[in-house]
Amino acid sequence: MEVIIRDSAEEVSLLGAQIVAQLVRRKPRCVLGLATGRTPLRLYAELIRLHQAEKLDFSGVVTFNLDEYVGLPHDHPQSYHFYMQDNFFRHVNIPVGSTHIPDGFAADLRLHCLEYEAAIKKAGGIDLQLLGIGSNGHIGFNEPTGSLNSRTWIKILSEKTLRDNAGQFRTPEEQPRHVVSMGIGTILEAGHCVVLACGAQKSSAVKAMIEGPVSSMCPASALQLHPRTTVIADEAAAARLDHLEHYRWIEQHKLDWQKYG
Repeated sequence: MEVIIRDSAEEVSLLGAQIVAQLVRRKPRCVLGLATGRTPLRLYAELIRLHQAEKLDFSGVVTFNLDEYVGLPHDHPQSYHFYMQDNFFRHVNIPVGSTHIPDGFAADLRLHCLEYEAAIKKAGGIDLQLLGIGSNGHIGFNEPTGSLNSRTWIKILSEKTLRDNAGQFRTPEEQPRHVVSMGIGTILEAGHCVVLACGAQKSSAVKAMIEGPVSSMCPASALQLHPRTTVIADEAAAARLDHLEHYRWIEQHKLDWQKYG
């Protein structure tokens, strides 16, 4: 793993946006895997700024989102369809037909999962997959004890994840227990995985992801097996790492072409 430590969440997001923008400029018809949640919001804001101020062109880009809640209408404020439209898609020039988000309202969820996998393959695979990490080590909504070779499927949210996300919903009854999510195996097929981690509440998961054993108890640890993963963490999220100074040393001494994936 390439491990990059930055002073603040702001710097984490700006570097993440820089990596995405570099790919879009280098390969205008790239395929991006996108994430939701609190962590990527500043990254999306920076990509919007680059589009508006520096003409970063998304017209050839194809996107696939990691996940979506089962049973939430697309216009629900907590649905990831709503999130992506509100925080990114409507502000840039990605064609509507080039964006893909799992459909938690599909009539046949099992068939939809198979079709989502097929659509990723038809697009040529994901060039860069943006990821956050849950406080229990999940990526996408792949919870602990799940298969490290899983594909896009209907996942059951853990009690820990439900507690972490409870504040986003008005009542416990409104909060979905199921999601459609890319699997770990799907994520590992991306050409480059970029993980953003911010805040002390993520520090145990970040340590397990980078320095722990590869284990289904920390799904993100599967990224140790990926040939091209970049982890960008702020000081708080990186605080529990045993080899913090080693990661700083490695970044400091990389050749220019080796940096950031």
